[in-house]
Amino acid sequence: MRVILDTNILVAALRSNKGASFALISQLPTPKFQPVITVPLYTEYQDALTRPENMTGASTREEILNFLRYFAQIAHRQEVFFLWRPWLKDPKDDMVLEAAVASQSHFIITFNQKDFTDIARFGIEVITPGEFIRKVEKK
Repeated sequence: MRVILDTNILVAALRSNKGASFALISQLPTPKFQPVITVPLYTEYQDALTRPENMTGASTREEILNFLRYFAQIAHRQEVFFLWRPWLKDPKDDMVLEAAVASQSHFIITFNQKDFTDIARFGIEVITPGEFIRKVEKK
């Protein structure tokens, strides 16, 4: 099953090893789900994770970039040919939706569920990392 991880999930996992985001990332790679990545998403991840305010003392820039390279290797790499813009309020959220639609992902995992309203028509569920982990464990 393919999933899209919103940038805030990776940021939360980087900041703390105690939450659902870190637990989710720690499961990779797994046969239960596969994250999807596009060039715009990868660029957004790299930009957000290497901002000084998001880097913790436990992670250097090089460690973060190494993680992102690993993440890109295990993720399903998806090209996006059709742009769903504007659909959502934030253009950065539009690129998340575009990746989900193009890859036929089942879930967008995010803390900002309100940013992804009115996308049920695409058959994509917007869910928090904790909810997703519970759902996957039930299967």
